[in-house]
Amino acid sequence: MLNIAIIEDEQIHTELLSGYLSTWSKEHGQEVSIQEFTSAESFLFVWEERKDFDVLFVDIQMAGMSGIEMAKKVRQRDEDIAIVFTTGITDYMETGYEVEALHYLVKPISMEKIGQCMDKVQRRSYKQEYVLVHGKEETIRISVEKITYVEAQGHGSVIEVYAQNDKKERMRIAITESISEMEKRLTMHGFVRCHRSYLCRIGSIHQIGKTDITLDSGSVIPVSRRLYTEINRAFIEYFRNA
Repeated sequence: MLNIAIIEDEQIHTELLSGYLSTWSKEHGQEVSIQEFTSAESFLFVWEERKDFDVLFVDIQMAGMSGIEMAKKVRQRDEDIAIVFTTGITDYMETGYEVEALHYLVKPISMEKIGQCMDKVQRRSYKQEYVLVHGKEETIRISVEKITYVEAQGHGSVIEVYAQNDKKERMRIAITESISEMEKRLTMHGFVRCHRSYLCRIGSIHQIGKTDITLDSGSVIPVSRRLYTEINRAFIEYFRNA
């Protein structure tokens, strides 16, 4: 399922875009959920509560907050969401690089252009996998590859994630999900339990010692004696097949 938001203040363009996306969905067997917004402000109001959108089709020139301004606010909190700008002119293309826009659709929009754009979105989504987690007051979508480890904390957990794509900065996020719940959701993505209170991504391991694991992020987490042999075997196998 791809969750798509159309942020457009002209109804005729919204209906056209929504129709093309529905046609693409049927032709490609890809289920989509389309939600329409008439302003940047109305989208941000909803997005603050649920950050599960995969693709944003954003009109650049709107009354009130512009599409560019809105995209900058979104990108500050979500580095992975696909942003597609729709515009009647190309003067803003350079500005779009600042928010890493995936695509530009110059009006009038055609079915062919939508097809090319969505094919790019789909190829991109195959390369990235996400998990939805819950903070105290919000839902957060995180790229699985950015998570280095999960630590049990009370009834919930704390996850360490890379804050930037260049992996120079990392941050810890408190979530309500327990470590057991996170283990169920992340095992299929290459995560292993290395300690009763820790879960780590095999691909993030830099070095394994008898009592601890050093991750690529520089963090050091414990490994239990009981799990050491299993973790070491999984680590060797992972990089042998990489």
